[in-house]
Amino acid sequence: MSRHTGYASLPLHGGKAPAWLFGRMVRLSREIIIYLSSEFGTREVLRRLSDPFWFQAFGCVLGFDWHSSGVTTTVCGAVKEGLKDVDRELGFFAAGGKGRTSRRAPHEIAERCDRLGRDPQPLVYASRTAAKVDSAAVQDGYQLYHHVFFFTAAGEWCVVQQGMSDQTRMARRYHWLSEHVESFVDEPHEAVCCDARSDTLNLVAHENDAVRKASAELAAQPPDATLKALEQMARRGGPGCPPLQPGARTLAMPRRHELLPELDVATPYLERILVKTYERAPGNFEALLGIEGVGPKTLRALALASELVHGTAATLRDPARFSFAHGGKDGTPFPVDKLTYDKTIEILNKAINRSAIDRSEKVRAFQRLANFSSKS
Repeated sequence: MSRHTGYASLPLHGGKAPAWLFGRMVRLSREIIIYLSSEFGTREVLRRLSDPFWFQAFGCVLGFDWHSSGVTTTVCGAVKEGLKDVDRELGFFAAGGKGRTSRRAPHEIAERCDRLGRDPQPLVYASRTAAKVDSAAVQDGYQLYHHVFFFTAAGEWCVVQQGMSDQTRMARRYHWLSEHVESFVDEPHEAVCCDARSDTLNLVAHENDAVRKASAELAAQPPDATLKALEQMARRGGPGCPPLQPGARTLAMPRRHELLPELDVATPYLERILVKTYERAPGNFEALLGIEGVGPKTLRALALASELVHGTAATLRDPARFSFAHGGKDGTPFPVDKLTYDKTIEILNKAINRSAIDRSEKVRAFQRLANFSSKS
């Protein structure tokens, strides 16, 4: 069965996160990763990062652009920066990045494995091979420029990498997850997020096993045999991309920058992004969370952050609405609300650093808040 579980449009946009926003993204992503690790384990963090819908919603909660290609590089950069000084304690690490930094991934993996006292070679091999597959074996017109390798102390890993097409001004994001990779050359991807589908020579597709074998045999033949085979293929119209597997998810992010709730947020979720919904929130949420003076904006942000952590796959199929947690870098759907953003970081940090008994009460409060959001 195909491991390509979905597609999404990611238009290329210029610009980067300003320092005041990126610093907050680092702090909030750290709190969310720590929260997930402590509640569900680091393996679950890998699973979340390898889910393109969760990843997109994560970027929205962090206040970056709700749909552009920059969410991949900036979110990965924020997570990697946030893990500094806590990665060894968590047993969760990040290597690589954008451009030249991506080529440092093997060195960074080896450096962290040396601290752990484990052999880095299997992880280095996984990182290099994943990058090579998506840049050479999947010939889809996208030039790889970003590669981040997340891994645990136990040796489990996931890859989030991205390529871009100058011709279409679109990006394609590739997700890998080690627990689902039985072969690097036979349906290895957890998901592929991309723009509109076009003809692709996918040499790692399961149905192209015969093509891989034939390619190896052809490479051993004299050059004239290869040329003859190419002429025959040209007459047939060349290789194409096989259709999506039944049940594959599609996330279509439009080229327009403006977020239109009536178009980009599914009807059942519309009310959850309205401040008035949280004006009706039960008063005991404030007491349960151990906070004072929390208004509906903060409750909305907390509810969306809680849903990111405790929500189901179904609720995460609509990532655009998560941008209503704190706003967006370019003012879409509204300018980043710094006060609410800082309050979210503070509350999550306090919840994480409570005693075991107090902490369990806070976790239940977040779960109830997520449930209130999903039922409102």
